[in-house]
Amino acid sequence: MASAPADKLRGWITTLVITAIAGVTRFVTLGNPTDAGTPVFDEKHYAPQAWQMIGGGWIEDNPGYELVVHPPLAKQLMALGQWMFGYDGFGWRFASAVAGTVLVLLIIRIARRMTGSTMLGAVAGLLATADGVLTVSSRTALLDIFLTVFMVAAFACLLRDRQQVLDRMSLVAAEGRIHDSAFGPRLGFRWWRFGAGVLLGLSCAAKWGGLYYVAFFGLLCVMSDVAARRRFGVRRPWAGTLVRDTPAALASLVLVPLLTYLGSWWAWFASEVGVDRHAVGWKIGTGGDFSFVPDALRSLWYYSAHVLEFHEHLTNSAGNRHPWESKPWTWPMSLRPLLYYFADGDKVTGCGSDKCVSAMMIVGTPAMWWLSLPVAAWAVWRIVTRRDWRYTWILVGYAAGYLPWFLNLDRQMYFFYSVGLAPFLILAITLVLGEILGARKPHPPPHPAGPAPAAPTPDPRAYRPGERRWLGLAIVCGYVALVIANYVWLWPILTGGTISEEHWQMELWLPSWR
Repeated sequence: MASAPADKLRGWITTLVITAIAGVTRFVTLGNPTDAGTPVFDEKHYAPQAWQMIGGGWIEDNPGYELVVHPPLAKQLMALGQWMFGYDGFGWRFASAVAGTVLVLLIIRIARRMTGSTMLGAVAGLLATADGVLTVSSRTALLDIFLTVFMVAAFACLLRDRQQVLDRMSLVAAEGRIHDSAFGPRLGFRWWRFGAGVLLGLSCAAKWGGLYYVAFFGLLCVMSDVAARRRFGVRRPWAGTLVRDTPAALASLVLVPLLTYLGSWWAWFASEVGVDRHAVGWKIGTGGDFSFVPDALRSLWYYSAHVLEFHEHLTNSAGNRHPWESKPWTWPMSLRPLLYYFADGDKVTGCGSDKCVSAMMIVGTPAMWWLSLPVAAWAVWRIVTRRDWRYTWILVGYAAGYLPWFLNLDRQMYFFYSVGLAPFLILAITLVLGEILGARKPHPPPHPAGPAPAAPTPDPRAYRPGERRWLGLAIVCGYVALVIANYVWLWPILTGGTISEEHWQMELWLPSWR
């Protein structure tokens, strides 16, 4: 891992300034658009359920239709916003905007740590601020932004855990104790890994998709431990990881997320009217092989199985189709975005034209998302040829949010499921920009013992390292400016602004965007 930059004060000032800018883009006109004062798209499920929580013991009560099909945490966070600001667009979206702003901060700090550069951390923050997917997800009362912010925070904790492991291994090696055992040293309690487990549990408590990150990040942690032991010459790195690291890893990354997830249901456990809260003795019997399990846990298991059955039947073959649904192979390049809101005619005026339009569409900023495939190819190339662990980590995070969707292609899917891809795409682009930028000061190879040879007379036509740096800086600045300009152009359709019909047609760059 690139060592953390020494400019801590400047790093935090940069982080907070860019995070504040991101906050402006997330909060300005947050209350719009609405559907005649009511939520838009799937907000119609979650905003009312969150509002119900405020006076209903912080749990939904919908026993008649059983449409409460996700865990409660994200809706409880939305309920906090509504408790503070009321049942309106700002209130039910407030928590999403906070989560989206915090997400930008996390991306800045992760990029800074992975690259060892405050400037590249700032670049990542600007890219995250100017991404259409993250912007719209932060401005709507949907669940995916909460899953994503907890998941990215867990990723950051695992990065810190990796550095902590290397530091501890380095200390043991310096003390000459690395070979005291063929398995290598014990590393003590790993608080960062424990924190990652809590955050992964919270991601599952926001939406079940967090379970895939538990699996992928757990595997990533194990492979990282093996690589660390091998790096320091442990004679049996695989066995050492299995013996020294895996039992504690299972506790931190399996048991802790499970307990955290169960804890997120505290209001349901305390409720008398929660959906299927008392299923035992009513919908399922009190006996059987699992009668030793407490009734509350058995009821939660029944309820969860019922929810899973609901999701399994949301398939195209069962007749569930939507004009804006999409399949995962269209997501990396944002080929089929999703229209959340659209109004025209007499409902919309003030654009300076006879025909006005107000629309909100979740779409990835093309200047970034259209580079997904070449960036992924470059990442694989760097992993194969240079064994660059940073790209490995990023691709694992990207794969955790992408590959599971191919398990059931018949399922009804939408582009907003790709929110978890955006942070890792941004981090990958930032690494590529870092390679284009190059090192600030070139480090010439050391001379062998003895006097250094006389420096050759420089050729004025030669390409000097300083020029390489300035050229890289110009390319990076030009690209960031292009992304921001692209974002500014898309801004009206990311926020439901009022534009003319002609402007609306110019926003639709591809036929598949219509």
